[in-house]
Amino acid sequence: MSTEPTPRSLPNILITGTPGTGKTTHATQLLEALQALPLEDGRVWEHVNVGDFVKEKECHSGYNDEWQSWDVDEDKLLDELEIVQKPGGQILDWHTCDIFPERWIDLVVVLRCDHALLWTRLEKRAYALPKIQENNTAEIMEVVLEDARASYAEEIVVELRSESPEEVEENVARIVAWVEAWRSNKAKDDATA
Repeated sequence: MSTEPTPRSLPNILITGTPGTGKTTHATQLLEALQALPLEDGRVWEHVNVGDFVKEKECHSGYNDEWQSWDVDEDKLLDELEIVQKPGGQILDWHTCDIFPERWIDLVVVLRCDHALLWTRLEKRAYALPKIQENNTAEIMEVVLEDARASYAEEIVVELRSESPEEVEENVARIVAWVEAWRSNKAKDDATA
């Protein structure tokens, strides 16, 4: 796994985790916090909910009634996202992390929560029992976390708890601090290049 320098002026952040762990909540609040930071080069931050992107760009082969989800065409998805992620400043939000090329991502945030809380969240979404069971098992077995660790350099993967509004706030503040450090380091690297 490589950590070569990026030509992007803003990092790309992947927020991932089992469905129900708070990815979209985190991404939405992070976007709001990052948009409040001054940017000299006119760039803007964007939140890409990959599940919605799959539907909008028709990166699927149809709807799977049994699992209540779209059967994603990963090749088409990656082709469409290649354009979006290139300039940086993207907050990608999806339950799968291992399909994205390592060169696209500067920080991988894996959200975790207690499996009993996750079960309750998924019930509130009216998920079918087999889907709740599968996602709950995936959370217990740390599937998304292990996929992230296997797919990206250790230093860019961070695991955060996501069980309360206070934790979401703390997590967003932590990611914003990381972004500020990334931008500072990037500016220093650019100045010495």
